[in-house]
Amino acid sequence: MFPVRDDAPRATTPYINYTLVFFNVAVFLFTYFLPARQQNDFILQFGLLPSNVTAFLHGEPRISWIAACLPFFTSMFLHASWLHLGGNMMALWIFGDNIEDYLGHFKYLLFYLLSGIGADVLHVLLNQHSFLPTVGASGAIAGVMGAFFLLFPTARVLTILPIGIFFIWLPAWVVLGYWFVSQFLGGAVTSMQHNQNVGGVAFWAHVGGFVAGATMVKLWPPRVPRYSFIDQ
Repeated sequence: MFPVRDDAPRATTPYINYTLVFFNVAVFLFTYFLPARQQNDFILQFGLLPSNVTAFLHGEPRISWIAACLPFFTSMFLHASWLHLGGNMMALWIFGDNIEDYLGHFKYLLFYLLSGIGADVLHVLLNQHSFLPTVGASGAIAGVMGAFFLLFPTARVLTILPIGIFFIWLPAWVVLGYWFVSQFLGGAVTSMQHNQNVGGVAFWAHVGGFVAGATMVKLWPPRVPRYSFIDQ
């Protein structure tokens, strides 16, 4: 199922969401036009390598705290392909504006980043010895989707069904619930393969982001609405 748009209303302009989309696209274009060797070096430096984090935590001097920790942030703005970027930005565009409207601008930015970190932490925990760099905003966006799942479960999402390729309005809890279950099952299958150095989808990062986002949005208070007052 591929979501196209939702019908959940919002009252504010999602400036942070627009900015996040812009930066993701800008960074991708920057890396896309680098020579192949420099592009690989850039991904290795700013993508998240679980083995680097594990080495740092075990006190190996060859890995600095910057090399181990900075990619938890920078990897969120890197993407492997146009399809990877397009799918992520489409989901962020659809669901992010409503979460920013609910939380407020600054809290939404913090929420987004923490969701991405939560996603990366679970990925590292379950792939401690992987030498493959992990890139993408998927974990952070999964947090946005997890929040939307709880806050707007009955909102309708216009969805493309690949069987017959037709559009249908579905409740958000169906679309996002299906997505979460598929990621969880995908993660379970990859865990059974016992090979952490095979490329593919970071399913557990998606699961971690979704759970982190759903948890945080229930713990954080919504933005304070702005009311008009009449002096008497």
